[in-house]
Amino acid sequence: MVRVGLSFLMLAGFTASLQSQQQTPEITAEELRGHVRYLASDELAGRGSGTSGNAQAAAYIEKNLKLWGLKPGGVNGGYFQPFEFVSAVKLGEKNIMTLEGPGLPKDRKTLTVDVDFRPFGFSSTGSAEGDLVFAGYGVSAPEKQYDDYAGLDVKGKIVIMLRYGPDGSSPRSEYQRFTGLRNKARVAREKGAAAMIMINGPVDETDDNLYRLALDQGAGSSGIIALSMKRDLLEPLFRASGWRLKSLQDSMRATGKPNSFALKDSRARMDVEVTRVMSETANIVGYLEGNDPVRRNEVVVLGAHMDHLGMGGPGSGSMTPDTQAIHNGADDNASGTASLLELAQAMAARRASLHRTYVFAFFSAEELGTLGSGHYVAAPSFPLPQTVAMLNLDMVGRLQDRKLTVGGTGTSPEWPILLERHNADSTFALTMNPDGFGPSDHAVFYGGGIPVLFFFTGTHDDYHKPSDDWDKLNYEDQKKITRYVEAIVSDLDTMKTRPAFVRVQVAASGRGGQGGDTRGFSVTLGIVPDVGESSTGMKISGVRPNGPAEKAGLKAGDVILSMAGKKILNVYDYMGVLGELKAGDEIAVEVSRDGATQTFKAVMQKRN
Repeated sequence: MVRVGLSFLMLAGFTASLQSQQQTPEITAEELRGHVRYLASDELAGRGSGTSGNAQAAAYIEKNLKLWGLKPGGVNGGYFQPFEFVSAVKLGEKNIMTLEGPGLPKDRKTLTVDVDFRPFGFSSTGSAEGDLVFAGYGVSAPEKQYDDYAGLDVKGKIVIMLRYGPDGSSPRSEYQRFTGLRNKARVAREKGAAAMIMINGPVDETDDNLYRLALDQGAGSSGIIALSMKRDLLEPLFRASGWRLKSLQDSMRATGKPNSFALKDSRARMDVEVTRVMSETANIVGYLEGNDPVRRNEVVVLGAHMDHLGMGGPGSGSMTPDTQAIHNGADDNASGTASLLELAQAMAARRASLHRTYVFAFFSAEELGTLGSGHYVAAPSFPLPQTVAMLNLDMVGRLQDRKLTVGGTGTSPEWPILLERHNADSTFALTMNPDGFGPSDHAVFYGGGIPVLFFFTGTHDDYHKPSDDWDKLNYEDQKKITRYVEAIVSDLDTMKTRPAFVRVQVAASGRGGQGGDTRGFSVTLGIVPDVGESSTGMKISGVRPNGPAEKAGLKAGDVILSMAGKKILNVYDYMGVLGELKAGDEIAVEVSRDGATQTFKAVMQKRN
């Protein structure tokens, strides 16, 4: 791995002009607008984690926390809690490929990286050499009576496959869950192939282009050398075996049947080196200490993520991935950050009356898979058992028709009472979602056994687009939401006992990552995958009550190494295997727990 750039702490220290903040302890629309306008300005270039704009945002937050007298909750007596993450992939120095076979021009046998071939960002680094075999679309779906690998020996060989699936590139393809690049790599690895070569089929793609080198955040290597290649380089080898690529693909499309074979007298050798680039970002943490001799040791975390997508682009999560432009992220989540700043200022003004201790955590790298909140839970400012609740604000600036969604309402019996009490005048049309899991930072705390609330005004047409700008937010309504949260926190502060924690029994939400087993599958294991970086397996961040995993004895913190006899290196492998299972299947799940390997038996359940 390569580490680049100045450390986050140094970068934040060099930030330019910080906006002045008025000293009004009251939560106001004007101050919310001022915070958002700066955080979502072009100057901060989208606050992408590891960028100077992100560091500027952090320095702005730090400046205000100092101004209001919050104590530092980061490392080394400061407000920053830095951590590293994989920010990019790049080609190493050793990327070489040669072809052998009938009909190849002499000048085409030694290939050039980035011209003739290019590794995928998820490729393993290493060498491979072997005979070439054509495995159609690389799809193995026996339940659909389709298997490109049927009768094909690929062990120790290099597999060539076409993009998409047997019915083309339609997003409604019945083969969609089998045709992801990651899943094709997993299947090739399981079949024993030495490497995978992907080409664009001429029926689906008129252009003969290479795939971009892009990072799959948090997923790690696929465990096999995988690259894309220009199809015209392979045409002579297919002709020597009696086919032209277009006629071969036309034939497969017309019959709906595989046509896989070994290419005549053809071999390839490759050395591939893909380097993962490490960068640094940081959470910004300040706290107000409580005054009650007992309850001051009970901590409430108020959180919001301060990062966004930077300049967007492929793999960033942008809804316009082909557009390189500043994604200002005004609603997502300069709005939540602004509300949290206003809460910090308001509560700092009445610190002498606080009973419990309040941590204000501004998380980074949420857009990369809740990495910042995950880091905080792993290394909290106060021991995690002291944390009695976590309230999260993410996208609270676009209230429409009074509709406010609050997640986690079932994680403590106190929550519905507090929410209804402070909405007696029906300021909000509340939607209460009991589930503590969901696609934001609170889910990590819930997985750690902490009651949570998640405030959210919904997605919109500007979500994850460059058009999510400061002038589209409704600051008067955001003020109402922020004051609503303040009122709930005030009641929470006066409670004599800590909120009771409840593990919510609900169907998996199907929202991917933090929501549970990924949507699009007919079965569930009843876990919440941890999408953070892993090189050995897939960590479980949460287990749903009465689900197959809990019944089998699995628990949060276990790292899945294999399922149903198939190796699991990352969340993509997990999803691929999940797609091959059906309700009632009893499978072995091998996990690493506390340094030891254990195997459990789980019975898959139908997904609701």
